[in-house]
Amino acid sequence: MLEHGGNLRDAALAFERPLDDWLDLSTGINPHWYPVPPSSASANAWHRLPEADPALALAACRYYGAPAMLPVAGTQAAIQALPRLRAPSRVVVAAPSYAEHAHHWGQHGHSLRQVAYADLAQAIDSCDVLVICNPNNPTGERIAHDVLLDWADRLAARGGWLVVDEAFGDTEDAASLGAHSARPGLVVLRSVGKFFGLAGLRLGFVAAQPPLLSALADLLGPWTVSGPAQQVALAALSDTAWQAAMRARLRQESAWLRQLLAAHGIASAGTALFQWWPEPRAEQFWRHMAQHGIWVRLFRHAAHGIRLGLPPDEPAWLRLQQALTAWNKENT
Repeated sequence: MLEHGGNLRDAALAFERPLDDWLDLSTGINPHWYPVPPSSASANAWHRLPEADPALALAACRYYGAPAMLPVAGTQAAIQALPRLRAPSRVVVAAPSYAEHAHHWGQHGHSLRQVAYADLAQAIDSCDVLVICNPNNPTGERIAHDVLLDWADRLAARGGWLVVDEAFGDTEDAASLGAHSARPGLVVLRSVGKFFGLAGLRLGFVAAQPPLLSALADLLGPWTVSGPAQQVALAALSDTAWQAAMRARLRQESAWLRQLLAAHGIASAGTALFQWWPEPRAEQFWRHMAQHGIWVRLFRHAAHGIRLGLPPDEPAWLRLQQALTAWNKENT
């Protein structure tokens, strides 16, 4: 199993610090999650088998601007299943990116290459499937929609796919590619966990042509999304006032985080939910922050650097500032 952020129990064991004495900045999950009321799920949602509620898919289509969407148990479920829906293919996964994509496309008989973002345009004509995160996780890099649509058309002309993971797309100014997902071969993944801060729901959506969605649904089987998750997500996706206010808040806090890092000599990039930078002393920085009870995401391989999520409150901001100041003092 691949390593991911949010693994606080590992941090507590490795650094012998109690679990509740950590500031977890290792994910890009919104620390100001959607306010789920205690009675948000009806008794039937807990009692009955979770039939798919058509209202949820319709709410997702409105929110993401897609003509057809399939709810799944987190985009991870789709990431694991999509490679099983194709015969052995030539697959290119943009690198660096969310590691689960390459991990699963590397199985099931596919021929896998990982290609740097700068070189993707040269790889289009020599692959059958291109998988890309947009904006990218962990670097925040983006590729323009008109470029992606051109690539999708070129792949589709020979029966190929363009899979675009937009898990961090909710705060982007550009509209989702989901609006174009009626095109052949275009598959768009969206996550409820990141922007809404509801990672524990395990809910995401896939936008694509209906036959592909039907094949994916058949592969995943029945009851993939729990009843309570469906009811909570329906409320969150429909709450346009909360969404607008949260986008503004996250953009402001993201600017604060960039400014704080810059004040300590760190030039970062990212999204409204995280910052990332290539760090020559990445392991030293990660260990330093852990010794201050702050868990950040260390990338050791393709993206050798650090990713930081947003602090949840004022004491957390102060704790991060103090740890950064100590890092500078120890390394200048």
